[in-house]
Amino acid sequence: MLTPVASAFLIPDNHLGRATVSSVAVAHEVEAMGGRSIACLNSRDRNELGLRRDLLTAAAYGVDQFLCVYGDKPTTGGRTSELTVRTMLDEIRAFGGDLVTDGTPPRVGVVAGPGTFPAWKRAADFVFAQVSFSVEALLAWRERVRLDVPVYAGVMVLASEKLARRLAAAIPDITIPEDLVRRVAADRDAGIDAACEQVLALRASGAFDGVHLIPVARYRAVAARLEALLA
Repeated sequence: MLTPVASAFLIPDNHLGRATVSSVAVAHEVEAMGGRSIACLNSRDRNELGLRRDLLTAAAYGVDQFLCVYGDKPTTGGRTSELTVRTMLDEIRAFGGDLVTDGTPPRVGVVAGPGTFPAWKRAADFVFAQVSFSVEALLAWRERVRLDVPVYAGVMVLASEKLARRLAAAIPDITIPEDLVRRVAADRDAGIDAACEQVLALRASGAFDGVHLIPVARYRAVAARLEALLA
């Protein structure tokens, strides 16, 4: 559904702290279907051996793009605490680079929050700016953080008022306009309208290399709307 408007697909990695199929395996399936994929890897559930296992699997499957994240608080159990995003980035460069057979090293991305951007993250090949519901805030951040690698702005579809309240409670850094929440409560398509308007505004600004779009369960409607708007 999203192939006409998407250049690549980010494969989430066990974000709730529950056992799931490896993001590397799912990324391989997306590639087999003709899509470009980026496998998300979180530091919460991995030690060095586990990360190397994933990199070996990725090399065997032809998966060569990764987004390294810290990982949300697990619903059960705890963190391994052995790896951080920084050490994962270094390990993929070193161990993953040794697995390269065609001369092309793996590409590694990181996430940028609304605050400061640590110097070590500048070693990444691309950056995903955290989801924001404000075009102005994203543009201000982009003006403040100058980077020479592709940067993608986070855009999320609010599918319901319940989702908006839960998101605001779980991630204090994300500010959701109350007016948008009220509109979504009255019309479930209002979140789609707002996200598509944001995508077009960011595209017109030229400040970003693209957007990281999170359509949640509304991907069919979002795909159809964007395909019509971008035609």
